[in-house]
Amino acid sequence: MSAAAGSFQDDAAHVLVVDDDRRLRDLLSSYLVKHGHRVTVAPTAAKARAFLEGLAFDIIVLDVMMPVENGFDFAADLRGRSQVPILMLTARGDAEDRVRGLEIGVDDYLAKPFEPRELLLRIGSVLRRTRASPASGPQTTVVRFGRFAFSLERGELRAGDEPVRITEREREMLRLLSANAGAIVSREALSGSGGAAQERTVDVLVNRLRRKIEQDPANPRYLQTARGAGYRLIADA
Repeated sequence: MSAAAGSFQDDAAHVLVVDDDRRLRDLLSSYLVKHGHRVTVAPTAAKARAFLEGLAFDIIVLDVMMPVENGFDFAADLRGRSQVPILMLTARGDAEDRVRGLEIGVDDYLAKPFEPRELLLRIGSVLRRTRASPASGPQTTVVRFGRFAFSLERGELRAGDEPVRITEREREMLRLLSANAGAIVSREALSGSGGAAQERTVDVLVNRLRRKIEQDPANPRYLQTARGAGYRLIADA
């Protein structure tokens, strides 16, 4: 069902909250509506899928642990036909869960329990990137490699005139690599934490980016491995 909303601005984001915990659904719905979002809630993946057939959403907040069809399975199925951003909620902070979500194409992760304000900030961060306007405003720094171009300011990757869909985590990594094009960026720096578990997710993200920008991901031309040190992006001169 959709949350009672009152009045919204025309550009208010429409959030789909998918969680089998009714109390949490109601809490998040009320909080997000209070802060200007339109919200639809679904207790199951099946109900969420039904909503997606008739409504357009700006982002999905998706719980991992749900009956019948869990969040991972739903996200994997959804990624086969939609690029709507997904922020995944999990009661487990295991590295394997993060890696699995990143492989599927989830944009961000938030472990339960969490503060609603943190969720609001994470949603805002994802939406700012995915809603970035293509070609307006002042000139930006653009790093080019082959037929691809990455805008450091907008966080936008394009292949010629076509935008390439990347997740929030992929965008953060590509921004760091592009800002240091040609130089080696350590896995520790790319992980943002220095933890071994987090560094493992770096390898997953690199593989995902390679599948998007390399003609032969197994023999990368642009996103190269500096063995034992990290990675570097080879940009055009």
